[in-house]
Order: sequence, then structure tokens, then C-alpha cells
Amino acid sequence: MSYGDILIRLMVAVFVGGLIGYEREYKQRPAGLRTHILVCVGAAVVSMIQISIGEWTILQTTINPALSEVFKVDYGRLGAQVITGVGFLGAGTIVHLKGSVKGLTTAATVWTVACLGLAVGLGFYFLSLAATFIIFITLIIFKKLEGKIIYKKKNIKLYVEFDNGIEGNKQLCQYFEKEAIEVLTVSMDMENEENKNFKFEYYINVPAALTNSSLICSLGLIEEVISFKLI
Repeated sequence: MSYGDILIRLMVAVFVGGLIGYEREYKQRPAGLRTHILVCVGAAVVSMIQISIGEWTILQTTINPALSEVFKVDYGRLGAQVITGVGFLGAGTIVHLKGSVKGLTTAATVWTVACLGLAVGLGFYFLSLAATFIIFITLIIFKKLEGKIIYKKKNIKLYVEFDNGIEGNKQLCQYFEKEAIEVLTVSMDMENEENKNFKFEYYINVPAALTNSSLICSLGLIEEVISFKLI
């Protein structure tokens, strides 16, 4: 490869990684502009190193054919190590918080950018640029469509103390059924047998359209509820 080819591939890698990284940075994700650029450029460098090793091996075996039995080149080995290594980097962006998983899309973009960097380093410009365009559109447009088309839910842990456990739980379950809230698990603890105070712990699956404020207001309307807490 000439110096010009190397510079072009590095600049394309910066553009590809930067475009996707900008979208992640704009949404304030853990891996942003610089991370995606570095991953893409690093992967491109690995590809170019692999090409250079191959060219050097061919040159040496051409000069001395006897070396063909000694030198063996596997063009996919270094690239495979990049993809595996970036997988660990992407895993660092995934966070399990309050019953939901965050960072999966960012982890996917980091891994994808590494693949794009390998493609750029190998000189597959059309492939890498076309894929970048598709990924960018997916991150921007499909995010909006996802909320409108796909009916998503969120998991919430709810602690409720009832004045009358049997009646309070009955009323709350009726509310859950009305709002299409799925009860995943429930546990109960009687605080005082004399006044029948009960503490319930619900792990519920709530429609995304139902806001926490709406849930709080509805819980406050149940007469048997003494106190509650959302986590």
C-alpha cells in the first residue's frame, strides 16, 4: 500500500466511526464520538497491518521460493481478534439497572464500528460507507418508529403497605388488570396481626405509556394503601 492509500483509509475510518459516534455522543451514551473513532481507526490499522504482512510475505517468497513452505498467512486471524476484543469493550457499556438493561445498542454500535474499521482497512469503501449509512439511519429513524410501533414495557419493583391486606391487594390487582400491568412476582409480610397491616412487594411489568406519576396518583386513590414506594 502507498502512503496515500493509508491516509485515505484512515480518514474514511475517522468519518465512519465519527458519524456513528456522534449519534451516540448526542444521546449521551457511555461510548461516544472519540470511543467510536478510536475503535474504527484501530480496526482499520489492524486490517492494514494484515495486508502489509501479506504483501511482505509474498515479496519474500517471490525472492526466495523455499520460504513458501515456512511462511503461512491467515488474513482473518488479526481481524477475528479485533472482533473478540471489542466484544469485551462493548460489554462494559451494558448496565443492568432497576429491572431493565441499558447500553445494548451502544455495545452493538461499538462492535459494528470495529467491523466497519476492518472493512475500511481492507479497502472495501463502498461496503463500509453503505453500511455506515444504514446503521446511522437505523439509530435515528428506527428509534422513533420503535416507540410508536412496538409496545414496550418496563419492570418496576413496588412496595405497598395496606391497612387491610386482603382488600387492599384485591383493589390493587383490579387496578393492575385494568392498566394491563403484569405481576411477575409478589411477596407478603404481616407487620401487625392486630390491626392487619400488611406489607406487599410486587415486581411488575408496566406498559411504557403508563408514567410513574400516573401510577403514583392511582395508588394514592386506593383507600387501603397506607404507604408505597417505587424502585
